[in-house]
Amino acid sequence: MENRVYYGEYSLKHWIDLILKKNIILPEYQRFFVWDEKKVKTLIRTFKDKQFIPPITIGAFKSDENNQNLILDGQQRLTSIFLTYLGLFPDEATYKKAIETFADENDDEEEPEEKLDNVLEWKFDKLTEKGNSRNDILKNIVEGNYKKIDFGIDESFLETNFLGFSYLVPAVSNDNEQQKYYSSVFRNINIQGQVLLPQESRASLYFLDKDLAPFFKPNFAKEYVVKSVSGKTKVDFVRYLACVAQYNKDQAANKVARSYKPKMEKYYEEFIYSVISDDESKYGKFTDIFPNKDFNESFTKLEQHLVSLEIPKEYPSIIDMDIYFFGLVHTILFQKKIIKTEDKDELKGRIESKIKEFKENPSHVKAPSNLGHLRSRISSSIVIYSEYAS
Repeated sequence: MENRVYYGEYSLKHWIDLILKKNIILPEYQRFFVWDEKKVKTLIRTFKDKQFIPPITIGAFKSDENNQNLILDGQQRLTSIFLTYLGLFPDEATYKKAIETFADENDDEEEPEEKLDNVLEWKFDKLTEKGNSRNDILKNIVEGNYKKIDFGIDESFLETNFLGFSYLVPAVSNDNEQQKYYSSVFRNINIQGQVLLPQESRASLYFLDKDLAPFFKPNFAKEYVVKSVSGKTKVDFVRYLACVAQYNKDQAANKVARSYKPKMEKYYEEFIYSVISDDESKYGKFTDIFPNKDFNESFTKLEQHLVSLEIPKEYPSIIDMDIYFFGLVHTILFQKKIIKTEDKDELKGRIESKIKEFKENPSHVKAPSNLGHLRSRISSSIVIYSEYAS
């Protein structure tokens, strides 16, 4: 049996029905909805002008006798169509204001009963969880979380405009083999509009083994960011895991990512595959560090240390974040040691001193991704933390 691909088109009304009935769903590794109102209006105008719109890619996934249809490409387009049908748009400005107000006025209170949808990390399933019809969804949204917008469409528009699709049916039925196939498809699709960041594209690999997805992208990690004039970049936790794993195996930094510049994304991918397959590799054997692939206790300790040591959540550069993170990840996750809270001020003083030293080097500041500079940060951070570990 070979992989099969079917082609066709549905009316926009039919696409909406598929979303409402959850006959098509977003895989967990899909990025959030990132289009703004202007892009949505442009899409509607493109339909009205009868211009070409790239088709949607759907994949059949069978697991435990349950059949699912995964949206592999076209989330932004389908979500936009769905929002125009509802006459809604996630209200980012109002959401931020509401959260800030609640934080200022209710420091010691529990969250409000009517919990707002996080529109900064939003997918359309936030709406389909509220009901399977337009009336149910509109009735159940929290006031102020979404703004009402008239996109100038009606039932006739939805019934007379069509959007094409390709439907993939893989030859394999094993969960891991299917996921491997779709990860490959997802990563090779040319996403229309805003290109995926390497971390976003790589995320599809995390679900080759769903039990290990939280290892590569733990919830607590998303709070730590590098903040610059161009915006915020969340911590790339796999980067720290991969580099520290190789350091831990060799007990030296000089081999970390050797020959991988400028192919660091391949380096991180190989780390992910080595963890999932549990093979002996340059990163070491995963179960030698986490027996039975149980990493939860170690991650809980890491999260506790981030809080007790008052590790900053925002950094002005990757240099700062690296000195704080490499040594901590190595100490807690790979060495299985702890750091006493009473040493935190002295520890952080040493870290800040080392950051200042690196930033006084123009070459380091200009090219922090240089492998020589990266290795210096890895070894320096690990040495500092090791002096406070027990």
